Amino acid sequence: MDFALPADVDALRARVRAFVETHIIPLENDPSARDEHENIHEVALDTLRAKVKQAGLWAPQMPKARGGLGLGVVGMAALYEEMNRSIFGPVCFNAAAPDDGNMMLLEKVGTPAQKERWLQPIVDGAVRSSFVMTEPRPGSGSDPGGMMLTRAEKKGDTWVITGRKWFITGAAAATHFILVARTSDDPRTGLTCFLHHRDDPGWRIERRIPIMGPEEHGGHCELVYEGLEIPDENRLMNIGDGLKATQIRLGTARLTHCMRWLGMARRALEIGGEYVRDRMAFGESLAEHESVQTLLGDAALQIEIGRLLTMKAAWKLDAGDFARKEVSMAKIVVADALHQAIDTAIQLNGARGYSKDTPLEWMYRYARQARLVDGASEVHKMVLFRSLQKEGKDFWSWGV
Repeated sequence: MDFALPADVDALRARVRAFVETHIIPLENDPSARDEHENIHEVALDTLRAKVKQAGLWAPQMPKARGGLGLGVVGMAALYEEMNRSIFGPVCFNAAAPDDGNMMLLEKVGTPAQKERWLQPIVDGAVRSSFVMTEPRPGSGSDPGGMMLTRAEKKGDTWVITGRKWFITGAAAATHFILVARTSDDPRTGLTCFLHHRDDPGWRIERRIPIMGPEEHGGHCELVYEGLEIPDENRLMNIGDGLKATQIRLGTARLTHCMRWLGMARRALEIGGEYVRDRMAFGESLAEHESVQTLLGDAALQIEIGRLLTMKAAWKLDAGDFARKEVSMAKIVVADALHQAIDTAIQLNGARGYSKDTPLEWMYRYARQARLVDGASEVHKMVLFRSLQKEGKDFWSWGV
């Protein structure tokens, strides 16, 4: 791997960093810029999105023909990290979950007609989207192939959907939905993906589930499907390809979480580092205390390990590899590094860190989900064990 970014990508990275510093971070301290769920208010968001488009920094993960920047995964990693130095950053660039992963899936596997109808409005920022998979127990969680209960039954050229989903990110604000439902009892080929619109009859949002917060736009919702009819033309990929579509989506989408989390972790250490340089205790600055140096040094080390794992996975994805074990490694390590960095910064800031005078307490609550979303850390460790069993000594091979 060559860790030097191409000159054009590094120039974009620097521009994203400057935009975040100038336009987004200052809004974090403005109460009027936040909505009732502690995310950026739609009015402020619309203004910033217009500025991002004008600056030519919109949707770096999408092809230029669709209005994006056409970057590969390595380039995305560099820009996403800079975006999430602000708690409001990624959504301003149209690079936040779940739209981000949904766009990448539709771009990879959608038909031309599906891309025009379902993808392009998301890329343009005209609508939001949601990925509908997880279910209440005993339904699908980490094992959708074997546990999914929501069913799609074909009647003529129409699929009829019945079932219940929950913790569906962004559902309350979404217009376009990618739904995974069971079409047979086969554990590998029993799932199929479908596309539906918010206004289609036969489904409803049961509730917006209260969470620790802060929330994504549209929250995390429980959905009930009571006979939603979906034309076969709105089936995504082939019948039985639902698990495959899920894996295609989650592979890169998991890694984009890591990219963003690394930016947030870096910002937390910046806040902690600035405070200990200025705060005096026992005749010297906190930064001169060995215990403080150890805390910050170890947190910085863990972030850098996470960056290396993330970039290796990105490099392999760009080369056409699935990078399953590399993505799992990054997901485990970065989730822990994020929590450690924020916890360290809070500890060093003392009561100030625990207050709302900085974004640290917001970050701390947000970070707890990192070890759960897109696969719990324990599940990813099981993935690594299976790879180790299968590959043996080749588990540690070099290259792609």
